[in-house]
Amino acid sequence: MSGLRFVRMGFGADAVEYQEAWDEQRRVHAARFTDEAPDTVLLLEHPPVYTAGRRTADNERPLDGTPVVDVDRGGKITWHGPGQLVGYPIQKLPRPVDVVAHVRRLEEALILTCAEFGLETTRVEGRSGVWVLGEPRQATARRPLLGGLSLDLDPRLRDDEFDPRLNGPEYAPSNAGQRREDRKIAAIGIRVAKGVTMHGFALNVNPDNKWFDRIIPCGIRDAGVASLANELGRDVTIEEVLPVVERHLKDVLENAEPKPREIEKATA
Repeated sequence: MSGLRFVRMGFGADAVEYQEAWDEQRRVHAARFTDEAPDTVLLLEHPPVYTAGRRTADNERPLDGTPVVDVDRGGKITWHGPGQLVGYPIQKLPRPVDVVAHVRRLEEALILTCAEFGLETTRVEGRSGVWVLGEPRQATARRPLLGGLSLDLDPRLRDDEFDPRLNGPEYAPSNAGQRREDRKIAAIGIRVAKGVTMHGFALNVNPDNKWFDRIIPCGIRDAGVASLANELGRDVTIEEVLPVVERHLKDVLENAEPKPREIEKATA
């Protein structure tokens, strides 16, 4: 079955509850596995919700007891909510499955999307997702930062017990841009079952990033979060971004050749 189908499930006042979207993912996943449906991308907004992947540690969850939905994807804890474009690509991959290549394709589509809006983003070695790079720590230490936020001798890098959730706005993930640190603009967490992908990406368009301050986003303590609107210094809407994301996903996912990864055979 060829071609990539996009399904716009709901946005704004019609934002889709997480459980409803998860149920729909599983329904489409089963249909894709039996070739009763084409490769499909579900696109939507969620009402505010925290979701935790399989590797989430207890000390990364909200301190105030805010409910968290535990899910079967990879990665750690994150937040979904208004102003964030969520995409769930449900795609059949060749065997043996190359999960990393699938993640890289999603990252590429989102990097191209941000570039079209005039924002340069990139990958960070060892950290999935799409990032806005900050300045080297030596450079930020030499002058005061925007908003007066300054981190001298950053304890997040030398104290394993330090918890940024308890230590005010100078350590909040939502203020990483003011500190000129690396900050994630799109998170990616997937699952592959029976050769078919589930879950996907969340692109921060214009959310209230303070939601991320209650958790350790993606388990990363020494970086933060970004949004298109904040980085560009202007209003950006889901409606504006949606067709651009669809176009780049279609181009990357349809035109890529997801060949099975090569398996090195052991020599006697």
